[in-house]
Amino acid sequence: MSADWASLLEAARRSGAAHLVLVDPDRTTPARAAALAREARDAGVAGLLFGSSTPLERDATPVVAALRRGFGGPLVLFPGGADQVRGDLDAVLFLSLLSGRDARFLIEAQVAAAPRVLAAGLEPIPTGYLLVGDGASGTVARVTGTAPLRADAPDQVAAHAQAAECLGFALLYLEAGSGARAPVPSSLVRSVSGATRLPVAVGGGIREPGQAAALAAAGARFVVTGTVHEEGMAVAPFTEAIQMPAPALP
Repeated sequence: MSADWASLLEAARRSGAAHLVLVDPDRTTPARAAALAREARDAGVAGLLFGSSTPLERDATPVVAALRRGFGGPLVLFPGGADQVRGDLDAVLFLSLLSGRDARFLIEAQVAAAPRVLAAGLEPIPTGYLLVGDGASGTVARVTGTAPLRADAPDQVAAHAQAAECLGFALLYLEAGSGARAPVPSSLVRSVSGATRLPVAVGGGIREPGQAAALAAAGARFVVTGTVHEEGMAVAPFTEAIQMPAPALP
């Protein structure tokens, strides 16, 4: 385990759950990125995720530079494709879309990305990625053409989580989808976190600190917010809401 993933795990152990903020470079100016980075640093955010579900529309280098100057913690790529791999970040969520059955997102994109990840010196964080809920119209579902797992089928979602554990993934990510009407239900997070030893990250549709707190209380070790900050909501209330004592990670 290398330094950046270890530091994120330590943040989750120390606070019970860690807050990650997702920055979409196509929806963030360098000036806003700098301000958001400082806000995240001051709030105690564990790491910044960087990326977009769709191909980038412009050079993201100024946004990355602004995040680097203002934050000081890990910058982790949350990629929408192999072409988003870049060497000015620290790590990458090396995703496999286990909720779908399209080989492009199970292994083909990973084969394309792996040489770039290793050449760039990024730390890969093997991540089982599950699209969950009513996000069929969300960006991830549209881009991948895959249907989400049903949020009211906890046994099915838990079985996918257990498959990720058996396959050796380091992290399980439950994704409601960008623009989701609601986050992944806390009841589902409780079922999944109880079924696997993997740390669980939850993102998508989290618009209120109370929702973030409920997900952390249900067992999410990482809570991810993004769109809500693009719309002007402060970071600190979300960070404060999710920090609570929790069982130790394995």
